[in-house]
Amino acid sequence: MNSVLIERFCDHVWMEQGLSDATLASYRSDLKLFAQWLNKENSELQHCNLATLQRYMAHRYQQKYSNRSTARFLSSARKFYQYLLQTNQIKVDPTQQIETPKVQPPVPKTLSEEDVESLLAQPDPDTALGLRDKAMLELLYSSGLRITELISMEVNQIGFVQGVMRVVGKGNKERLVPIGEEALMSIQAYIQYGRPELATETPNDWLFLSTRGSKMTRQTFWYRIKHYAKTAGISTDLSPHTLRHAFATHLLNHGADLRTLQMLLGHSDLSTTQIYTYVARERLKQLHSEHHPRG
Repeated sequence: MNSVLIERFCDHVWMEQGLSDATLASYRSDLKLFAQWLNKENSELQHCNLATLQRYMAHRYQQKYSNRSTARFLSSARKFYQYLLQTNQIKVDPTQQIETPKVQPPVPKTLSEEDVESLLAQPDPDTALGLRDKAMLELLYSSGLRITELISMEVNQIGFVQGVMRVVGKGNKERLVPIGEEALMSIQAYIQYGRPELATETPNDWLFLSTRGSKMTRQTFWYRIKHYAKTAGISTDLSPHTLRHAFATHLLNHGADLRTLQMLLGHSDLSTTQIYTYVARERLKQLHSEHHPRG
């Protein structure tokens, strides 16, 4: 019964909110783990009350689960029991009186402006792959896209005259994002000289093509980023979102406000964007320490 309830819940939130596969996988994992513990307690998910949930929280503490992991579980549980409440499968939500443990948000890894310039200079503009990679890196840094948004970009989403692009983000939400001049020129050079060389006889609308003429994969582009970071001598441990983080941090350093940054990044909640203020403050402290005579 538990597994059936979990799958119905996941189907429901997927249809209602268009959540990503990763989010749904987290919901399944958290709820299945809870269901297994409840089974040992001779109980089921829909029969859980506040006392049972408190015992499970104590069990997680004894098992040394991190606050971050427990906060994620509570988020999953709240969504699940709200669904059961809305569909009249329970009368009381057992999560209402449970407090979420405080979690320090992780500080995004980013790059200095000098490192970004060095990274962007690595692709060879005399090859089709170099033109493609240059355009992708410039666009990623210029617009703060997620890698999935980047590789899913179609040619008709770029407005060359207006200098903006239509981005389809999480939950199929669309936003308009400006494109920097350097990125725009790189895209135009790639479309004119690089893309035709990569294209095959089977036409498609993907902006960035693989060597087979098909849609680029996240893994392939991530491999290319790491390759260029190595040739640029960048020692920072990069993540797939490093250039997105650099975009956000550098904008704040140059005076952008949080609301504008939220819209550009496609964050549904401003609190998600606020982590970059911490990164910017730490950078300012570092600059002050290095350059002020009494730093």
